[in-house]
Amino acid sequence: MAEKKKVIEMRNIVKNFFIGEPNELHILKNIDITVEEGEFVSIVGQSGSGKSTLMNLIGALDRPTSGYYALAGHNIADMNDNGLSDIRNQQIGFVFQTFNLIPRSSALRNVELPMLYSGIPTNKRTKKAKELLEMIDMGDRVDHMPNELSGGQKQRVAIARAMANDPAIILADEPTGSLDSSTGRMVMDIFHKLHTEQGKTIVLITHNPELAEETQRMLTIHDGRIVGEKIM
Repeated sequence: MAEKKKVIEMRNIVKNFFIGEPNELHILKNIDITVEEGEFVSIVGQSGSGKSTLMNLIGALDRPTSGYYALAGHNIADMNDNGLSDIRNQQIGFVFQTFNLIPRSSALRNVELPMLYSGIPTNKRTKKAKELLEMIDMGDRVDHMPNELSGGQKQRVAIARAMANDPAIILADEPTGSLDSSTGRMVMDIFHKLHTEQGKTIVLITHNPELAEETQRMLTIHDGRIVGEKIM
């Protein structure tokens, strides 16, 4: 049986701030994480545990102080800022707690945006964006602006946008944090559907152990270290 591809490979990851100064902060301490293609993994930790810093590193929004990180086989240390921007666009689909939709663009245009940056022609962008919105039961909202959508609808648009370039990984940072429990349940059901039906690799960052326990594997971060791993 062929070995599964490693989508995320982190070894001895350290992240410090104010390096060399008297108030230097040691945020992440020798983090080792491997996520294989098709896994649904959660990283759970309380505020101040280092999970937001770790999320920024996984998402190539920041660089580690030291250690090795390969995303979909690409060594992050070898990339300049333009290279990091490209890999974020092509390999990672971001879903944030605050949705991060463009206020003056319709649901359709928001979903098209990552494909625009990738140089995909207009007709192909529009066709795929409509298909993605249909997939998450938002086909009747394509022309709605974000301020015309509920929180749950905004998050569904954000998930469709995250899928636009068929990324190697969906990185979801507290995706239900701004939603009521029933709407949050619907959003988690979409993630489960993407995982089981499309085999998507998903990393869920959360402070909620109950959500984390819905995933295949739960990593617990505390004081900048991975202190536990639980297979569901």
